[in-house]
Amino acid sequence: MTATTEVSAAAAPLVTRADRGPGAPRPRTRRALVALAATALVACAGVAPAHASAPLTPVTPTPGASGASGASGAPGGAARKEPPAQMSKVGGERLGSPGDQVGAGAPNLPAGLSALSWVVADADTGQVLGARNAHWQLPPASTLKMLFADTVLPAVPHDGSRTVTPEDLKGMGDGSSAVGIVPGGTYQVPDLWRGVFLRSGNDAVHVLAAMNGGVEKTVADMQRRATELGAGDTSVRSPDGYDAPGQVSSAYDLTLFLRQGMRDKDFKEYCSTASAQFPGGPAGPGKDKPFGISNTNRMLSGADGVAPYPGLIGGKNGYTTNAGNTLAEAAQRDGHTIVVTVMNPQDNKRDQVYTEMRALLDWGFAAVGKATPVGTLDQAAAGGGAKAKGGAAGASSGSGSGSGSGSASGPGVLGWSAIGAGAAAVAGGAGWLVVRGRRRARGRNARG
Repeated sequence: MTATTEVSAAAAPLVTRADRGPGAPRPRTRRALVALAATALVACAGVAPAHASAPLTPVTPTPGASGASGASGAPGGAARKEPPAQMSKVGGERLGSPGDQVGAGAPNLPAGLSALSWVVADADTGQVLGARNAHWQLPPASTLKMLFADTVLPAVPHDGSRTVTPEDLKGMGDGSSAVGIVPGGTYQVPDLWRGVFLRSGNDAVHVLAAMNGGVEKTVADMQRRATELGAGDTSVRSPDGYDAPGQVSSAYDLTLFLRQGMRDKDFKEYCSTASAQFPGGPAGPGKDKPFGISNTNRMLSGADGVAPYPGLIGGKNGYTTNAGNTLAEAAQRDGHTIVVTVMNPQDNKRDQVYTEMRALLDWGFAAVGKATPVGTLDQAAAGGGAKAKGGAAGASSGSGSGSGSGSASGPGVLGWSAIGAGAAAVAGGAGWLVVRGRRRARGRNARG
């Protein structure tokens, strides 16, 4: 249980000239190309709108199916995608514009920022100090667990417990990250939340979802909570962030989720915990013996050569093949609380997501009180709120390569959901890998 890696399973999406591997079949006829196009159109038609009126049904991705191993930001991925030309303007006009957005009086942005999307905000005032493609809808990976916590923490009694059944763990994605929950074991709710926050345990998420009335209800509750928070870019398909067709969020929305979480004492306590003891299960070599777990957010835990950030409160990290690395953090300094979200750095250097997060936190503390804000997290102050141009659903009209979500009823960003690709990877990091009732690791390891 000392591993701090996040794990993904990858398989090839539709083969193109750019990503076709050695020996792969090559489409030779117009008929073959038409068949491929038809497949893509059928898959697109099956992607639900960001805010469908009917309850959202959770999707369990096909084991081993692709999430686009050539997706932008994935190790060995394809060339960088371009943001949509039009995005939601919720929170301010400039937040709907592509590219870097900073106000007058702001210090120079750090060099070497490669993330597809990021947001830096003052948690106290709600002012967005700087952003890049704030409303670009991208796969969120385990950072979506922040919305899960915002939704379920108030709903499940904190003094409750659950004796886990195999049914509770049914439907977990292949290769899911897990804290090590064993059917037949009885777990207290605080332990389950530590499993969620520290080990990004999809098993803990599923048990808490069962206590909340089931996965399908929890997905619908999360979508409703996202709407309440003004997070119109977010479409929920799984409670744990495991890649699923149509599941997207944005740096803006994830920043909303973290800021909201900071207002809850339990959320704040769990996300700031670097290590803890987790109860052992009723079977196995460590029967009934607690074991140590450490936080996969290495900027908090200081594991694996990542130095802890001074004043860090905590947050949530994630990784999947489709999402790349995602990270949201909150930190305090000199009476200010800064929240930052970073999505999918394109530079594949080791620990790049932490490097860029550290630089943006420093920049935020240097900018607060000096820079003219470029938007706000308090949407009513922007004069449009959820009805701002661009749509509450955050669905941009999009055009061209990698144009994101398309229309409100269109596919998710990066094109992987548009071609009906299954999930490629795990959401979050863990040492145990639960695959249909047994432990095994699949696919590529990636540091969380």
